[in-house]
Amino acid sequence: MDVIKSRYKQRGLTLTGMLIGSIILVLVAVVGMKVVPVYIDNAAIKKNLVAVASDSSLQNANAGQIRLAFTKRAQVDGIKVVSAKDLKIVKDREKLVLSVAYTVEVPLVSNISLKFDFDVTSD
Repeated sequence: MDVIKSRYKQRGLTLTGMLIGSIILVLVAVVGMKVVPVYIDNAAIKKNLVAVASDSSLQNANAGQIRLAFTKRAQVDGIKVVSAKDLKIVKDREKLVLSVAYTVEVPLVSNISLKFDFDVTSD
């Protein structure tokens, strides 16, 4: 008789378990919505650094022209995290290498925030 009762015993998620699970899911989603744009901006900065460094017309250009080229590309992509004055420009064996180090602080709730440190190079 015990075998038959255990077979028909109800199984499932309790209301408390569902609430805790949904709270965790919402928290992960909120943090994800704050973090993903930071990494999208980082990818755009990397793409622009590589594009400017590999531009054949800028290989013999001075620092001002290189910074201007980066500024134009950054305006098109809507990059506001770094500016052209933050760029480090190095000529390595006749190859142009651009790099930038920057920090992004994303506020979460009240006085809690996330800090991201990036160091991006064109090579």
